[in-house]
Amino acid sequence: MKRRTALLGSLAAATAASSITTATRAADLPVDLQLVLAVDVSRSIDEVEAELQRRGYTEAMTNERVIDAILAGENRRIAVCYTEWAGTHYQQVVIDWTVIDSPAVARGFAEKLSEAPRQSQSWTAVGAALAHAGQRFENSGFSSRRRVIDISGDGRTNDGPPAELVRDRLVAQGVVINGLPVMMNRTNFGRPPDLTLDKYYEENVIGGPGSFMIVADNFEHFGRAVRTKLVREISGRDVVTPPAPA
Repeated sequence: MKRRTALLGSLAAATAASSITTATRAADLPVDLQLVLAVDVSRSIDEVEAELQRRGYTEAMTNERVIDAILAGENRRIAVCYTEWAGTHYQQVVIDWTVIDSPAVARGFAEKLSEAPRQSQSWTAVGAALAHAGQRFENSGFSSRRRVIDISGDGRTNDGPPAELVRDRLVAQGVVINGLPVMMNRTNFGRPPDLTLDKYYEENVIGGPGSFMIVADNFEHFGRAVRTKLVREISGRDVVTPPAPA
């Protein structure tokens, strides 16, 4: 009887310990921001532009103003996930959730991104890209007051669900979507340049409290636009950027 009682006691203790461990693992790490960077890799972006685009993100992540914005938060850390997208068939996580809480970790993230292979794919599915980015927040392992999708691209949806329908669903779930349209004054596979892409992003892509859009005139100015955008997203307030040199 004593042996049975002892055995039951041991089992109860083991169960309690298991429950505590499970609860601990289930607890989400608090961060100031969960940020998904969703980057267009459709074939309308050539190799030179793709290099400028990738470099824009790697340099922005290690920029002093961006690091200062991260460390100024209540928890002094954010979580970042980097994805690339094209048509509905291509939605790819390049770097999964990473906690950025120091310049050293930011440099590691940037180095990993610079070394990651890049693919160029057909079509432009902004709606599918938003849906894929929104799924990254499910079971992310983090908790935050703000969940933001930062989507950049040089074209409007020509494949998959309408961007505005996906946008509205995500905004209803408390996700904020910010945009970085790249305005290219050149033909695109024989089609005339899209001179109203910024208006398309404003009306169909961005959404949620405090959502905003920063336009890059071309990929030469892309890196500067990314830096400005990240500082504003991370700090949660507007930033003033001096005009670009002529």
